[in-house]
Amino acid sequence: MPLKDKTPFSKPPVYLIDGSSYLYRGYYAYGDLSRSDGFPTNALFIVMRLLMRLLREEQPEYALFVLDGKGPNFRHEIYKEYKANREAMPEPLAMQIAPLKEGVELLGVPVHTAEGAEADDVIASLAAARRAERPVVIIGSDKDLKQCLDENVLMWDPAAKKEKIVTLADFAGETSFPPSSWPDFQALVGDSSDNIPGVPGVGKVTAGDMLGRFPTLEELERHIDELKPAQQKKLRPHLEDMYLYRELTRLKTDIDVPALDDMAVRRADPAQVRDFLMEYEFRSLARDAEQMFSQGPGAAGRSPAKASSAAANQGQLSLFDAGGGGGEDKDAGSEIPVVDASTLPDVAGKCTALVPRPEGMYLGTDGSEYLYSGEAAPLAEALAKARRIAVPSLKELLRGDDAWARVPLKVWFDLGLAAYLLNPEQRNYSWDRLRDSLFSDPAFDAGSLPPGSRAPAALALAEVYAPRLEGAGLKDLIERLESPLIPVLVRMERAGIGIDRTAFSAFLKEVEKDLDELTGRVFELAGKSFNIRSSRQLAEVLFTDLGLARQGKTPGGAASTSSTVLEKLKGRHPVVEAVLDHRRLEKLRSTYLSPLPKMVDASGRLHTTFNQLATATGRLSSSNPNLQNIPIRGPLGRRMRACFTAAPGNALIASDYSQIELRVLAHLSKEPTLLRAFEEDGDIHAQTAALLFDKAPEAVSEDERRNAKTINFGLLYGMGPQKLSRELGLKLDRAKEFISRYFERLQGLKRFYDAIVSEAEENGYVTTLAGRRRLLPEIRSRNAQLLSQAKRQAINTVVQGGAADIIKMAMLAVDADKELKALGAGLILQVHDELVMEAPKEAARPVGARLAELMAGVVALDVPLKADLGVGPNWSEAH
Repeated sequence: MPLKDKTPFSKPPVYLIDGSSYLYRGYYAYGDLSRSDGFPTNALFIVMRLLMRLLREEQPEYALFVLDGKGPNFRHEIYKEYKANREAMPEPLAMQIAPLKEGVELLGVPVHTAEGAEADDVIASLAAARRAERPVVIIGSDKDLKQCLDENVLMWDPAAKKEKIVTLADFAGETSFPPSSWPDFQALVGDSSDNIPGVPGVGKVTAGDMLGRFPTLEELERHIDELKPAQQKKLRPHLEDMYLYRELTRLKTDIDVPALDDMAVRRADPAQVRDFLMEYEFRSLARDAEQMFSQGPGAAGRSPAKASSAAANQGQLSLFDAGGGGGEDKDAGSEIPVVDASTLPDVAGKCTALVPRPEGMYLGTDGSEYLYSGEAAPLAEALAKARRIAVPSLKELLRGDDAWARVPLKVWFDLGLAAYLLNPEQRNYSWDRLRDSLFSDPAFDAGSLPPGSRAPAALALAEVYAPRLEGAGLKDLIERLESPLIPVLVRMERAGIGIDRTAFSAFLKEVEKDLDELTGRVFELAGKSFNIRSSRQLAEVLFTDLGLARQGKTPGGAASTSSTVLEKLKGRHPVVEAVLDHRRLEKLRSTYLSPLPKMVDASGRLHTTFNQLATATGRLSSSNPNLQNIPIRGPLGRRMRACFTAAPGNALIASDYSQIELRVLAHLSKEPTLLRAFEEDGDIHAQTAALLFDKAPEAVSEDERRNAKTINFGLLYGMGPQKLSRELGLKLDRAKEFISRYFERLQGLKRFYDAIVSEAEENGYVTTLAGRRRLLPEIRSRNAQLLSQAKRQAINTVVQGGAADIIKMAMLAVDADKELKALGAGLILQVHDELVMEAPKEAARPVGARLAELMAGVVALDVPLKADLGVGPNWSEAH
């Protein structure tokens, strides 16, 4: 229902829109929304949707869209700490301001930018100037705007979860003081969002009580002796401060503002609006605009038949509720219950969707939704002939029941996987998130979807994702690499890896004994006992008691005691090395030795979860427990891996790609030095050191080789001169000299790195060997820090992503190999560039040879792939 029908106005009101507020809210509501070229559109979309709704339902005669101006204003001049806790506007948000102004004006709504003040000051000044002649509706939610409330002024937030209207009467019912005293109230309680401290110890209840008796700060000060002793004690030391704080929260009412005629809403040009919306790929808004304009004058108050959110079907919903109309509890029971799969419609050759929920399987086909509660096997048989089955997560389905493996792999369309490949930065690909995203997708017409539906929503998602995958060149990647990998991962998770619980127990006891001894040594060196695991107490010992120089702060401002800080302090006091040793052993105990034996199944095997949708570069990760993070280096690492064993009568076979990322780099860059070193199977780091130090490779020292290795890998991951200087213990100038010489001697790498950055700048994304794509909107940023980060991500994605593609190709080849199957071998682990198999002892050697052969031949590069091999009863010996 339009606002004008809820609050009768004597005249058409003036609508004052707090544009900056909605700009930020839209940005943080949909952080992952962007155009296909990576240009961010989240804030732009939400504000355009809000304004179109306003125009359609309210048909305003007068409106003004107000934005904050750039730079500091008068409040910063009187209080330098004002909003000092706020970060600068994010670059992706700043990029949307110019198109936002254009879009708002195309809709016919005037735009005003506050100069030397804030948007709220402009709104307050306009409210004061216009309220006598006509009603004023402030569209916003900032609490400071409450001081503008009047008989003829109200606040309206149409984008709240529940539409919120605040009138003068509402304010009076909630507080004991008038709106004009709101700045006095805020001065007392403070405002953390604006970095205004307020009076210490004065909360909302106390402030409200005091202002209920004495409505202004002046009256409070005059009658301070009449306050409770505790209140007096809090106020007296801060009398001057509270007047300053009030100036910060009190809105200006005397700013020069546009005349009423300048706020007249102009008739929009439908063609221009449509072109603008399509430019930013807001297809759903373009359809809404077309329908809104086609209804003609006087019809704008009627919602279009197909609204841009399901609000048309379900009443008032938040514009920032991505799941608008999609709540799981909405319209429950509209689906058709089915127990016998044979009674379902025939789906042969059709597109359908399957959404598993606790209450059963939701199936969508022929425009209807069914809730199936029978066995999985007959349903799988019924669905096997479908042309396509959209499912939130095929992996979860296969893990739940073997019956689903009977459906041909090519039939499945994994929505989570598709969403991940389209935007690998999103991180959350759960069904609820996917379903919610549909209702905020500018390309989707949500009004066409039955409210509360599940399977129809999954079908709609597939219809949105499929053309996007093809358009982005990702169709082959999902069909030939990522989807076939899903059943491989499920089999690996089910297989698990054995552990030697006796070895775990013995190792744990030794570590606990060493920890006790280290604790005593730390206390002795510190001169007192304390909680070593407490960062605060450790900081007190290091920086107060022992007087060591602080090396950094935590985000909260406390002295940091991170491992990086402690490494810098090594050599300055023996307690530092003791604490580092204590931390290493404590991590071993708490992360591995103590919890892992409790996580095994009845047969003594650990089962991890391989995450296919977790990293932007395409690498797999492992969780619950993380078996990719098991220590490997040094005596402790070898001892730890020795606790992971094969089943009786079996052996573990591990094959690890040798320097896979540098080989991918050599292939892509065509750098002659790298190509030659790998062709000759030489020492790549010694060869690099020889170039850097003008020596023959055989004359390179261990330190020089180590430095070259640090540079080889460091520059691959975007290491700058400052970090390199820390890593190598060099002065900054020397580190810069190393990098300069490195690229001077390896011109092919310099050209390659420059080409990757140029490709990213031109396209807004980079691609890997297998066609994996990563959007990099910050590559065009004017913010040096964001730009530098995007360049590092570009290079890292191309090289590390290429290595990730290769290991996945190898996993498919190994899993499908008939020779390995005949030998009784099966994949059980993937750890970065390493594959681990388990097989009968007598077959271990031929299995290893075949494994290494498959890994080395899975893809043809300009340099040979090399896979190192190990076999043994436990992971340590196999590795």
